[in-house]
Amino acid sequence: MSFYFNSGNDSFQMALNSKIYVDKTGLIEHTNELLDTEKRFICVSRPRRFGKSMAANMLEAYYCRTCDSHSQFDKRAAAKSDTYEKHINKYDVIHVKMTDMIKDDVDVFAGLATMEEKVTGEIKAAYPNIKITETDLISVLMKVYDETNVKFVFIIDEWDGPFRIRKSDTEGQKKYVNYLMDLFKDKKYVALAYMTGILPIKKFSTESSLNMFLEYSMIHPGFTKPYFGFTQYEVKKLCDDWNRSYEDFKDWYDGYVYKEEPENLHICNSDSVVCALLNGSLRSYWPDTESYESLKQYIQQDRFGLHNVLQNLINGGRQFFQNNAPSNDIVTINSLDDILTILVHLGYLAYYDGDASVTIPNNEVRPRFIDTIRNMGSTPLSELMKESEALFAATKDKDEEEVCKHIKKIHHDHTSIRKYKDEGTLTTIVRLAYIYALSLYMVKPEAESGDGYADLILDPLSPGENRPIIIELKHNRSAEDAVAQIKRMSHIDYFRGKGYKGEILYVGINYKTSKALPRSRGVFTCKIEAEKI
Repeated sequence: MSFYFNSGNDSFQMALNSKIYVDKTGLIEHTNELLDTEKRFICVSRPRRFGKSMAANMLEAYYCRTCDSHSQFDKRAAAKSDTYEKHINKYDVIHVKMTDMIKDDVDVFAGLATMEEKVTGEIKAAYPNIKITETDLISVLMKVYDETNVKFVFIIDEWDGPFRIRKSDTEGQKKYVNYLMDLFKDKKYVALAYMTGILPIKKFSTESSLNMFLEYSMIHPGFTKPYFGFTQYEVKKLCDDWNRSYEDFKDWYDGYVYKEEPENLHICNSDSVVCALLNGSLRSYWPDTESYESLKQYIQQDRFGLHNVLQNLINGGRQFFQNNAPSNDIVTINSLDDILTILVHLGYLAYYDGDASVTIPNNEVRPRFIDTIRNMGSTPLSELMKESEALFAATKDKDEEEVCKHIKKIHHDHTSIRKYKDEGTLTTIVRLAYIYALSLYMVKPEAESGDGYADLILDPLSPGENRPIIIELKHNRSAEDAVAQIKRMSHIDYFRGKGYKGEILYVGINYKTSKALPRSRGVFTCKIEAEKI
């Protein structure tokens, strides 16, 4: 049985057998257009759990010549292509996952040697009638192609394993890139070389030695946009089929947006959507991997003013940046833009090409930043997060005096605002003060509810664990007036409309100034009440 050479279509069949399957076979029309041309080298980079391995298995099933895959594809998007019949099951396929070969305790040299031994052994076994005395993979491939005139499709999954797993092994990484160049460049036996990974191709110099590859990343996705992750149209259909709210799924798993006309294309984390549907639970399914360790490392170092940027991003802001051809590894960092670019590739930030900005994409990812910051040593940002957590605890306990104390401290220690013009200024302060709540709530400013708009609504991500909170702000009025307005304007209708049952907190916050004191020396007052529905 072959594991790496012409291993068939069983892996793709498992995807088809799954309770939830979304057709991504339209990708095949595009790979067929590049097949056996000068542009036959493709590298697709996406974060974990966006369907890269499923697509790799799909391509193997389609191209592998030792199986008949018509039953898998005839009724799918791929069959609509004019090139469908021309290429289905016509090629020898080599499919290797590099993280199977190169590990923490297996260096690049040893991993490549193991791969060569396994693949060449399987090729020789598959062609017993061809006398193959060569031992290196390139010579074996040339020999088989000369004898059979059948070209090879190469599928290298997790191609960037050496750069993520063996971060400091620069010599091994260079050998690996040179090995791939020798394997593919100017080789007539290559019909298609398709690589996937989290990171784009490593740049060791101005001109990469793998510069023949066309790269399709989170920043420059090209034709691959709809084929990795689920589009908003696919998620809407799944939610209809499963009788779930698309808006809830959008808040949790969307946020990766590509500029399109007439409507932007939204991409959701596909594996998280599937898990949420199967488990019946909207929560984070984002795994702890080596990429999360990288996130923690970047945040802890706070290089190039990253903490100030993160404070803005966590609070729902955007950061504009330039993607100036970074080195594409997770060690070489020369600027803030390098860090932001890597976090985009890892999926912790979303890039929007409409205005070249990044955001934290959704409710699944944002808590990762908050939890990492909370557990850091003493930095201004971690102190803000801890103070905000204490404010949130005081709010839950309806301790009005403590609420005022924590807001005042956050105002003084973590903002430069000293003059109050209107309630908008107070809103800025209070939103920052409740930044920790973003790990537990959807924080919605100026949310339409009842007979008007609530200043802030905190809608729990897990309603059974946290009470909803409605916050109304006043300047030179009273906290009691603020709570009275919540009741008068029936802001509770926001949660009635969602079918919520239980206790809701009303929080009124007032900032009072006087002519006798500077505006920066005003007084916060707070009133908290609870109501059940």
